[in-house]
Amino acid sequence: MARLGYKVGLLDTDIFGPSMPKMFNVEDARPYAVEKDGRQLIAPIEQYGVKLLSIGFFVNKDTATLWRGGMATSALKQLIADSDWDELDYFILDTPPGTSDIHLTLLQTLAITGAVIVSTPQQVALADARKGIDMYRNEKVNVPILGLVENMAWFTPAELPENRYYIFGKEGTKRLAEEMGIPLLAQIPLVQSICENGDKGTPAALDENTATGQAFLALAQAVVTVVNRRNQEQPPTEIVHTKE
Repeated sequence: MARLGYKVGLLDTDIFGPSMPKMFNVEDARPYAVEKDGRQLIAPIEQYGVKLLSIGFFVNKDTATLWRGGMATSALKQLIADSDWDELDYFILDTPPGTSDIHLTLLQTLAITGAVIVSTPQQVALADARKGIDMYRNEKVNVPILGLVENMAWFTPAELPENRYYIFGKEGTKRLAEEMGIPLLAQIPLVQSICENGDKGTPAALDENTATGQAFLALAQAVVTVVNRRNQEQPPTEIVHTKE
């Protein structure tokens, strides 16, 4: 989305397994405090045109985060409210799998424009995707599902670029999207270079001259399109008020 020219903030909400610092090659970066309107705020790390925050910037990368739920949600609220995100076109919250305290905290802290559900094609993963869809569609939550993304949709070896091998089953996420009446935003193939670039901290989306780079760019444009449509056709989402 940043490659498309938008101002983007990305928050890693996985308190117990943060991976953003490594995937953006900023493991050694440490956010600093800035004063704004009489408040001390955390300045996000900027990399590849994206403003980033993760609990991974504040803890030892080799040490487990042994926190109870209350500590995790408190830290998450600070990363949202006590940070200098400035003006953004898109504020993306990368959530861990499942339906947990983390998700409820986000829903109670921010008015979420919409959710993008990512799943691999096999039935075991789709079961979790269904639960995620049900959570956001709950009448007390009522967050629009913007679309589904099928990750690891097929494997294509570099030496046989025309071949597709459906390692995890064929088009399971696509069928779920059709069943639920939700747009399928993208099918991302299982490609070795995506893994390698993630480990090196050079995201595949940086190189638009590759097939994978084009796939991520197309996904970003699809998200922009469905967000615009959602904002035109549906009222703003409200913060969720529920008893914990």
